[in-house]
Amino acid sequence: MSNIIVEVNNVSMKFNLYKEKISSFKEYLIKLLQGKMQYEEFWALREVSITIEKGEIFGVIGYNGAGKSTFLKLVSGIMKPAIGSVKINGSIAPLIELGAGFDPELSARENIFLNGAVLGYSKYYMEQKFQEIISFSELEEFVDIAVKNYSSGMYARLGFSIATSIQPDILIVDEILSVGDIKFQEKSLNKIKEMIGLGTTVILVSHNLEQIKSICNRVMWLEKGEIRLVGEPEEVVKEFLKEGEA
Repeated sequence: MSNIIVEVNNVSMKFNLYKEKISSFKEYLIKLLQGKMQYEEFWALREVSITIEKGEIFGVIGYNGAGKSTFLKLVSGIMKPAIGSVKINGSIAPLIELGAGFDPELSARENIFLNGAVLGYSKYYMEQKFQEIISFSELEEFVDIAVKNYSSGMYARLGFSIATSIQPDILIVDEILSVGDIKFQEKSLNKIKEMIGLGTTVILVSHNLEQIKSICNRVMWLEKGEIRLVGEPEEVVKEFLKEGEA
C-alpha cells in the first residue's frame, strides 16, 4: 500500500496580469466584451512535480514571488492547476489566511460554529471543541464581541485555534507561526509539534530558515515558479543562502 499522501504531477499555474487599471466592474465588462483588455501571462508555477509521504514535515522555501503560496493553495484545493494534477489522500486543514472565512459582524462564538460548518463538522462536534478553542486562543473575555473589533493578533489566534482543533491528515502552514506575540508563537509551534507526534503530515512555508531546518524532514526550494532543489533541510538551506550571497 502506497505511503504517498500528496502527489503533485507536472503542475503549472497561470495568472493573467492586466496592464491597465479598471475602476469598475462595468468598465471591465465593456472592455472584455470589446476585446480591449490587455494582459500579460504570468506563470506562478511551471512543471512542478513532487510527492510527499505520510508523516513527513515538508518545508517550502524561496524568495517572494517564487510560487510558494500558490503551491500551498493548489495542494489545499483553494485553486485548480492550469496544467497537471494534484492528488490528496486524506483530510486537510489549511492555515494559509487565518480568519479568511470569518464574518466580521459575528462574534467569536458564532464564527467558531460558522467555520465548523464550512469545514464540514456538525454543531455537536463544534460544541465539544468550543471550550478547547476559546481556551487555546485566550479570548475568554471577548468571546461574544464582534470579531471586527479584534486586533490582528486576536484574529490570528482565533483562526489558528479553530483550524488546529481537529486532527487532520495534512496540515498546511503559511507563515502563520510569525503572527501574534512571542508567547503565542511558541504555543502555536508546540501545538503543531503535538499534531506531528500524532501522525499529521505538515507542509510548511516559512522565511525562518532556522525553523525550517529544525522542524522539517525534507525541503523544496522554489525559484520563479520552478523547483530549484529538493533534499535534506541543511543541504537545501545552505545552497539557498549561497545563492543569495552570490
